[in-house]
Amino acid sequence: MRDLVLFIAKHLVEHKDQVEVTMEQSAEGLIFRLTVAPEDVGKVIGKQGRIAKAFRTVLKAANSGDEKVFLEIG
Repeated sequence: MRDLVLFIAKHLVEHKDQVEVTMEQSAEGLIFRLTVAPEDVGKVIGKQGRIAKAFRTVLKAANSGDEKVFLEIG
């Protein structure tokens, strides 16, 4: 699923070389931390957070397990 986050993020941003994804298992579920260039943060979040919400929806749909999936953008 990390590859899915990378694939989507790289198609949204201008600085593809600065996209980083880390994955962490926590008590709440699986946390993906997406780091992009400062000027690309707005492109990943979108107007009123619509792109970020769609991003999270895709991750939840792709999740095959019972654990929750979280996406942190920064």
